[in-house]
Amino acid sequence: MIIAAIDIGSNAARLLINEVKPSNGKAEFTKLNLLRIPLRLGFDVFSNGKIGAERKQMVINTMKIFSQLMTMYKVDHYRACATSAMRDAKNGQEIIDIVKQEADINIEIISGDEEATLIYENHVAEGLDKDFAYLYVDVGGGSTELTFYENNKMKYEHSFNIGTIRFLNGLVSQEMWEEMKNEIKDKIKSKKPVVAIGSGGNINKIFSLSKTKDGKPMPVSVIKKYLKEMQNLSVEERMHYYQFREDRADVIVPALQIFNNVMTWAEIKHIYVPKISVADGLVKSIYYNLKKKKSI
Repeated sequence: MIIAAIDIGSNAARLLINEVKPSNGKAEFTKLNLLRIPLRLGFDVFSNGKIGAERKQMVINTMKIFSQLMTMYKVDHYRACATSAMRDAKNGQEIIDIVKQEADINIEIISGDEEATLIYENHVAEGLDKDFAYLYVDVGGGSTELTFYENNKMKYEHSFNIGTIRFLNGLVSQEMWEEMKNEIKDKIKSKKPVVAIGSGGNINKIFSLSKTKDGKPMPVSVIKKYLKEMQNLSVEERMHYYQFREDRADVIVPALQIFNNVMTWAEIKHIYVPKISVADGLVKSIYYNLKKKKSI
C-alpha cells in the first residue's frame, strides 16, 4: 500500500510518500520520496494576516506538483494538513478551495493540539527506556507543540503560538514566554527523569552538526553551544560557516532559543532527535485508522 502525507507548515510544505507492508505482524514503513518546498507562508501571515499573491500562487503550483507525484507513485491514500500559518490566514479557506479545484487535493486546517498528536503518532517513546518520562518538542515556524509521555500513556499535550517565524517578526511577547514557562513547570512533572524527543528541521540540523550517533541522546549543552555561536553571526555568516540554505539560516537561532527554554524550564538534560515529523505521524495515523476500519 502506498500512503502519502502533505504537511503545509509556516516555513515549508512537505510531501512524504511511504510504502507500507506488513512484516512479522507489524507495519514496515519505507520512504519512497520526500519533497520539501520552502513556501514560508508565515512571513506573509504573521505580519499581514493573509497569504500574499506571490505565495498564494506558490501554494497552488506546489500542490499541483504534489498531486502529479502522488499519481505517479499510485498513492492509495493521502491526507493533506495545514498548520499555524494557514490557521491564521484570513484567505486560508479561499486558497484551500482553489487547490481543490486546480490540484484536486483536499487540505484540512488542523488545530495545534492535533498537530501535537500527529507528532506523538510516531510512538518513539514506546521504544525507549521505561525508566524515563519523555517530552516531545516540535518547533515549527508558527507554533511549538509539546506532548508529555509517561508510564506508557500520553499525560499532556499543548500547542503554543511560539514559532521561529513569529519570533523573527517580533510577535512572541514576554507574556507568551511566561505562559509557556508556567505550563511546563506545572504540567511536566515526573518522579522519573524527563528526556526530550525533538522534531523539526532545525533540531535535525543541530543533531547532524553535533556528530551524535543515531539513536543516542544529545546533551542540552550542545543546543546552548550552537545557540551562543550562531546568535552572534549574521544570516549570511551562518549560511557560509554551516552550509545552511537561507530559509534555514534565519530560523535556526529562534528554534534553538525555543528548545533551550523548554528544556531549561522542564529541567531536561538530554534530547533524542529521531528524524520524525508531522508528515511521518500523518502516514502512520492514516495506516492505523484504516487498520481499525479493517480497510486493509
